[in-house]
Amino acid sequence: MTVLHLADEGEAADLAAFLSRLLRYDRAAAVRLQAAGTALAVFGRPPSFEVLTIRAVRLAKPYEKGLDVTLDVTVSAGELLESVDESAATAAVPGAVTGPPWAGVLPPRGGWRAEPGLPAPERLRELVAASVAEFRSRTEGLEPQARTRAELDRIGREIWSRTVAGTGLPVRAVHAAQSLGFLRGAEQGLFSSGSWLRLRTPYGSVAVRRAGAGALGLSVR
Repeated sequence: MTVLHLADEGEAADLAAFLSRLLRYDRAAAVRLQAAGTALAVFGRPPSFEVLTIRAVRLAKPYEKGLDVTLDVTVSAGELLESVDESAATAAVPGAVTGPPWAGVLPPRGGWRAEPGLPAPERLRELVAASVAEFRSRTEGLEPQARTRAELDRIGREIWSRTVAGTGLPVRAVHAAQSLGFLRGAEQGLFSSGSWLRLRTPYGSVAVRRAGAGALGLSVR
């Protein structure tokens, strides 16, 4: 079994926290791992948000297994979490699983450029809080006979599909960042590459396809 040696106990703890949050939304979650050199990227897709989440993890030494110098595999998030040893700063790579459709279409690796207009971090957190409060207020105000799954989903889509300050970034991407523990501190940036937008923070990123962008900018790997 391949063992990843993480940079330190903090990296191991952050990886475990990210996997735990993903599993809270989907107990059968899968993640795609890509490692090259001393960088490991962990991709996930919490179903409640319809976005891709990316957690970058530092490795203690370049990944290498025999003559292979890169790692690219889709695995069970639960099995990976169970293998994380925070005190030893290691994680064992579980056996590969049949990847969900999203795992075959990832954001491009390069070509990202900064986009203007992203509000300050505290404004983003306020936006999420206000959106959650609006959803709760509107759904709790429904008559019992109108409180159907279809109506709840309709209200949710209306709120979470709104864009942030004209940037094109849907509110659901910011909500995902907040829920996964990414939206901390004061260093967030918005970037684009082809049809993709990426909200990047020191703790992880959220990527989403822009509405109406067609198939441009896909990276099928």
